[in-house]
Amino acid sequence: MGRFPELDPAHIKTYSAADRVSKVRTAFQAVPPWKGMSVSEFLKGLPAILKAEDLIAAARAIAAAKKDGRTVIVMLGGHVVKCGCVPILLNMAERGFISCFASNGAAAIHDAELAAWGQTSEDVAVQLGDGSFGMASDTAEILNTAAKRACETQAGFGESLGVLLEERKYPFRDGSLAAGSLRFQIPYTVHVAIGTDIVHQHPDADGKAIGDASLRDFRIFASVVSQLGEGGVMINLGSAVIMPEVFLKALSLARNLGHPVRNFTTVNMDMIQHYRPTVNVVQRPVLAGGRGYSLTGHHEIMIPLLAAAVCEESDE
Repeated sequence: MGRFPELDPAHIKTYSAADRVSKVRTAFQAVPPWKGMSVSEFLKGLPAILKAEDLIAAARAIAAAKKDGRTVIVMLGGHVVKCGCVPILLNMAERGFISCFASNGAAAIHDAELAAWGQTSEDVAVQLGDGSFGMASDTAEILNTAAKRACETQAGFGESLGVLLEERKYPFRDGSLAAGSLRFQIPYTVHVAIGTDIVHQHPDADGKAIGDASLRDFRIFASVVSQLGEGGVMINLGSAVIMPEVFLKALSLARNLGHPVRNFTTVNMDMIQHYRPTVNVVQRPVLAGGRGYSLTGHHEIMIPLLAAAVCEESDE
């Protein structure tokens, strides 16, 4: 006999697994794909559990918001633009599934470069070595001119950027977030942190104009956020810090002014889950009513997948 006592399981209380309440059932299991499978069949064949279920729930919330005339806001970071997802988002906006776009400054820069020249995203590692990173004068001219115009005309930063792209008839502007939002007559707001964007390195950067334009966009954004209650949807795509922080302040401002922004849905989609989107988008805003979802994956896969699910959940 060993030195230490053992616990004897001879008299444990047991039950039947067949009679137990279980969280997973065969009805939840996936349907294997086949050649020629439709998008509808594929989505219906996803496992009815965990994040697959959350994806469908988020899509249903967006489709329901459109049907009921509620607000759907999409916030995004620069990588969403670089990953080629803007055409999908513009299509959703054109069909009435998105009411407002909001982004950080990086997304606006990539959007403007794609609109003007059909290319974006320089090789930072190569160009940082000799100090040429971010020194594209024509990119800076577009963004800094838009900021100055916004300041002069008392318009929003995003709106002024869209107007500028249209006025100059840049060849790829039809695929631009800024120009497209102008075309669909929905707000696109740009939220800048001074010093984070390459255009701030240039001598034509005007801090007063940038600050004035971005602050006006914050107030426009807060006005849209004030309409989220009772069925709206807030979606954050790939912004780890700036947009979740902007959203939280806009939500507080709207509620402080008496707008009952409650009972809405929030969705955070990113390649990894970060602290601020988790607490500022998924958790805190819906404590007073609503539901938050976190979906993890690459933008170039997850955003088309969500859009496809929205289409299938819509009455169109």
